[in-house]
Amino acid sequence: MIRTIGRFAPLPPHAAGQRIGLFGGSFDPPHAGHAAVVRTALVRLRLERVWVLVTPGNPLKEARGLARIEQRMAALCALLPSARVTITDIETRAGLRYSRDTVRYLRARAPAARFVWIMGADNLATFHRWQDWERIAARMPIAIIDRPGASFAPLSAPAAHRFAAARLPEHLAGALADCCPPAWVFLHARRYPHSSTALRAARDRR
Repeated sequence: MIRTIGRFAPLPPHAAGQRIGLFGGSFDPPHAGHAAVVRTALVRLRLERVWVLVTPGNPLKEARGLARIEQRMAALCALLPSARVTITDIETRAGLRYSRDTVRYLRARAPAARFVWIMGADNLATFHRWQDWERIAARMPIAIIDRPGASFAPLSAPAAHRFAAARLPEHLAGALADCCPPAWVFLHARRYPHSSTALRAARDRR
């Protein structure tokens, strides 16, 4: 019997063996940097789909003032109008708060899919603060996408040291979805200076 976390929530369309990237965040608001991460992941990781997981709120950040999830999803749909990208609030509908629970839920519900967890390099720097971060890395391959101001410091972070032996060379990024975790790759790509924090501050000043 499969044990799941949270409430039942249908998954986006998928198929056995499909290579699917999972890119989570608050996206308040989404911006060109987020779109670049998705495009980079699709091409460099040879993914067939990316599911953008719009979270109800980051447990490590202040949630007050966060825009309604419907607004954030609508903005993402306008930013990423691609048939290969699915914008989903499955974490809210399934009652999932932590990424460890999302990974477990999706692995249990779609065991034949080839998932890759996608994050910006700034998140790698604080990955060791996530709930059960080592278990997340042991359950799913991870792709780290370069972000402005975050190219080198994250590679000295505890998580990078902990899983140093599991790092793939960048030229093998296309094979990441086929790797047995732990496995991760750091992708250098065009870096956009946009920041949701700065955009929120500008929005609040209006």
